[in-house]
Amino acid sequence: VYNESQMKKLGMNSLLGVGKGSINESFLVTLEWQGNKKDKKAPLSFVGKGVCFDTGGISLKPAKFMEEMKYDMAGSAVVAGLIQTLAIRKAKVNAVGVVGLVENMPGGNAQRPGDIVKAYNGKTIEVLNTDAEGRLIMADALAYASERNPDLICDVATLTGASYVALGLDIGAVFSNNKKIEDKFIKSTENSKENFYPLPLHSGYKKLIESDLADMKNTGGRFGGAITAALLLENFVEDLDWVHLDIAGPARASNRKGATGFSVLTLFEFFKDLAMSHLES
Repeated sequence: VYNESQMKKLGMNSLLGVGKGSINESFLVTLEWQGNKKDKKAPLSFVGKGVCFDTGGISLKPAKFMEEMKYDMAGSAVVAGLIQTLAIRKAKVNAVGVVGLVENMPGGNAQRPGDIVKAYNGKTIEVLNTDAEGRLIMADALAYASERNPDLICDVATLTGASYVALGLDIGAVFSNNKKIEDKFIKSTENSKENFYPLPLHSGYKKLIESDLADMKNTGGRFGGAITAALLLENFVEDLDWVHLDIAGPARASNRKGATGFSVLTLFEFFKDLAMSHLES
């Protein structure tokens, strides 16, 4: 568990900026399951967004449905749930989870639109909208997880409203820089019975997050928002094989009775299959 002073020394300013307005401290937490100590390869890695409550910060959200923002930590809960599932099933896989835990509040010390932050890997981000905070947290967490050079890095987050405008409340969006791995992930849903649909990492939209003042800006505008958010995250996974899951819609039940745990079962099936090929290779 890394606290704020430790993260500051590490240079995780992108994550830290999101929690500046809250009286509650931010943390980066790693979780590890070693189910096969004989396997000396780098463990499979996954990263979760954990905004324990999201007001939007200075870019304050409308009051309607803000009570649902206690579910904005669903990605981190999925990571914890997956680690627990691997442990309960004694899965013969080595896996590492990384979760960034913050509260996004509009306090007197809160991050402001127009601020520029330097992430863990040295890249800079111009913050145009403090409610596009998930990608700021994930940037540092992904860069940190990438350092171990895993065979695959997978992240899961309630990242964008644009994903559930596109796909509704029952289907998660999946992006990947490796078509074969994306196909394997979609195949895993046959056993999990969860619904995911692939969206493109359309390189032509990279221009939408170009900044005159930093390496990138944290929002590309209204259109293609799920794609531009994914393209920002891609800057923090180096050249690793990567899968990004945007579960903003299905992370909470369509009947608005609570959180769903969506994607834990699919990730379990996916990592189980990957672990077998990992050992055979």
